[in-house]
Amino acid sequence: MRSTTDPPPLPPPSPAVTLENITQLLNQLLPAALSITCFASRWQVLRSKLAAVKSLLSEISDSPHWSENLLLVNLLPDLLSTLRRTETLCHHCCDASFSRGKLLMQSDLDMAAGWLSKQINDLELLLRSGVLHQSTAIVLSRPEASSSKEEIAFFVKDLFTRLQIGGLEFKRKALESLIQLLSEDDKSAVLVAKEGNLGCLVSLLDLNAHDSVRELAVLAVSLLVSAGDLPRKCVFEEGVLGPLLRILESGPMPMKEKAAMAVEFITADPDNAWAISAYGGVHILIELCKSGSLTAQSHAAGAIRNVSTVEDIRVALAEEGAVPVLMQLLVSGSPSAQEKSANCISILASSSECFRSLLLKENGLQKLLHLFHECSNSDTFEHILRAIYSLSASDTSYRMLSGSTTFIVQIAELVKHGNVMIQHISASLLANLAISDGNKRAIAGCMGYLVKLMESVKPDGMQEIGAKALLSLLSVKSNRKEFVRDEKSLMRLVKMLDPKNEVVSKKFPVAVVAAVMAGGSQGCRKKLVAAGAYSHVQRLAELEVAGAKKALQRLSANRLTSILTRTWRD
Repeated sequence: MRSTTDPPPLPPPSPAVTLENITQLLNQLLPAALSITCFASRWQVLRSKLAAVKSLLSEISDSPHWSENLLLVNLLPDLLSTLRRTETLCHHCCDASFSRGKLLMQSDLDMAAGWLSKQINDLELLLRSGVLHQSTAIVLSRPEASSSKEEIAFFVKDLFTRLQIGGLEFKRKALESLIQLLSEDDKSAVLVAKEGNLGCLVSLLDLNAHDSVRELAVLAVSLLVSAGDLPRKCVFEEGVLGPLLRILESGPMPMKEKAAMAVEFITADPDNAWAISAYGGVHILIELCKSGSLTAQSHAAGAIRNVSTVEDIRVALAEEGAVPVLMQLLVSGSPSAQEKSANCISILASSSECFRSLLLKENGLQKLLHLFHECSNSDTFEHILRAIYSLSASDTSYRMLSGSTTFIVQIAELVKHGNVMIQHISASLLANLAISDGNKRAIAGCMGYLVKLMESVKPDGMQEIGAKALLSLLSVKSNRKEFVRDEKSLMRLVKMLDPKNEVVSKKFPVAVVAAVMAGGSQGCRKKLVAAGAYSHVQRLAELEVAGAKKALQRLSANRLTSILTRTWRD
């Protein structure tokens, strides 16, 4: 504790004074080092580094605002301290009576060379960044919204210069400013990717970095990779996936959440997804799904969903036991985790019989059906329905779904009221399942909606699926009669038959006409002919459209029968 009688401490010398002291010391050291004969090779290295320092300082002093830069203000005293240690070593090596051990002196000289190398690197970095030419370089606040691209680019360079040269507090403030910039302006991420040293940012994720800096760096990386393809690509190419996965494995939970978010965004790019297996990431992600926080689980499930599109990684997912973990998340996870797990399960179920078997072993179909009846989230619901459709390829599931009146009625309702994708999947199930005649009669009310689906250009395959589902329902006689009583559906069908209508493939409405006439119903024929179907089918037969001749034959045969009947009666 300082006595009250002690004089107050002297203020630190100004940067100009420190630079002058360094220059004087260099002017003494450089010629003195030439006269040293012992440890010649080491002093030759030191002389080259001292000369490099002198050249860099000369260039720095020519910069108009060098004395205002806080990084340089901190660097110069450290450099002066290194030069004074080097001066002491110079005196010792010139003093023949000095008895210090040879190995110890060699070590001291090597350390001095190492210090100078680092300080030379920092000085070069400052010069290359251009921040010494700007009087605002000491300001770490975000540029105004009206700032030019050049001003923001300079701001980014200054931030990354501080990340590389500055101490702990400099790094923290630089990262906070970088996070603020990325949070408020997504477009700035491209400039950060182009102008910033992303390798330096990635290095701050290392386990040896200070926790406060590491946590900020993880957040900055997650914001950067979420901002677009270019930033994501640039960060990935700097090898960020390995450090992020190490954080997922052993970091504190708040840091794991941010790292998991970054991994999810990185793996959203198929070109990056393959790299997960190279770092043993499949096991890490599955473990995080088991024991992470709700947020971490959601991002981990999202990353697994992303990589599940890669065949080699699907093998690892099966071997690491991903299916039961995903099913557990689907049943009891957060809404976000449920949605991503359902998506992943639908991908896996559609990929191979192996995964369908694994899902069925976990009572996957029963759990999916339960959620199918209970789920209120439209995105999750769509993935669940898609997974059910994929599982229907299994014989056991096929029989169970085909025999479930509740399920059949509900998917018929989805054909009426679901969004386009849900309508497509529901119609696919109606087209492919072996539905009983009784159930077909129960859902006859969806036939008009299936006709509408036959007119849909998007998504691909909708017209065919709509037609197949309708043909399945028209196998029942009462449904055929009900269909022709629906004037709107009948007119839609005739419009699709018109050869001038190029939106719809003609083979689908032609097949529907043939199906309606399969029982030879006179009433159905009259309705079709009255609506104008005959002339269109006749023209399509002339154009050799698939199935048109058969449909025309059925219409014509019934027409001939009608003519003969009227003639006999007359």
